[in-house]
Amino acid sequence: DVQLVESGGGSVQAGESLSISCLAPAYTYDSYCLGWFRQATGQEGEGGATIESGGKTIYGDSVKGRFTIPKDNAKRTLDLQMNDLKPEDTAMYYCTTDLYCSGNYETFGVWGQGTQVTVS
Repeated sequence: DVQLVESGGGSVQAGESLSISCLAPAYTYDSYCLGWFRQATGQEGEGGATIESGGKTIYGDSVKGRFTIPKDNAKRTLDLQMNDLKPEDTAMYYCTTDLYCSGNYETFGVWGQGTQVTVS
């Protein structure tokens, strides 16, 4: 089974930045789409930020311009760099992977355990 392991997360003030990481298996990291989605309590998943193995990225409207997803090849991680955080960014953030990228979280089949980000 493919396992994605997230780390980071926590509580920050509005306007601050935070980075979270997702460790992926080597083959997944090299060959599959990787990404992040978030889910606030009682809401659907949204806010996707995904990257194809070739480097093409897709950002959801709610995070575009503030969030980036750099890959760290030495660590084999996909990071989510979040800048200018707002209270509405408060959610559980999940790392995900699948063969192809999509802006729809429902198309992804493998998920990490999630990490909480709270902005006040």
